[in-house]
Formats: sequence, C-alpha cells, structure tokens
Amino acid sequence: MPRSQGTPQQEALCAVLRATRLDRKLTQVELAERLERPQSFVSKYECGERRLDLVELSEVCDALEVALRDLIADYESRL
Repeated sequence: MPRSQGTPQQEALCAVLRATRLDRKLTQVELAERLERPQSFVSKYECGERRLDLVELSEVCDALEVALRDLIADYESRL
C-alpha cells in the first residue's frame, strides 16, 4: 500500500483539521494544551508531517468538541 503523505486525501484531512480548529477560534497552542501535547504535535499533523491514528484523531475531535463522524463527513465532502 502506498504512503498517504502528500496525497490529495492527506491534504484534505489536514485542511479539515486546521479549518475546524480555526472555526472554534483556537490557536495551535490552545488546542495542544487541551490535548496535553506540545504545540509542535498540532503543527505537524496540520501540515501533513505527522499522521494521526484513529485513537489520536478521536482525541483531537474531543478536544475540538466535534463529533468524529462530522469531521469525517467534512473530509469526505472535500474529496
């Protein structure tokens, strides 16, 4: 299976995650504090340098106060 980094699908996911954070008027620092992670964690997954597994994606959704299914629907609408 080819790597997903740099694909249109990965770019769409990064865009959804960033847009969702911005819609909630959160900085990367504020989101990172909610996640109890460094700001670089948020930066790296938003720019596609780091991939999130399902558990991490669910934690990000919880911190953003968005349902995972809604985030996925937004992602799918961008494809």
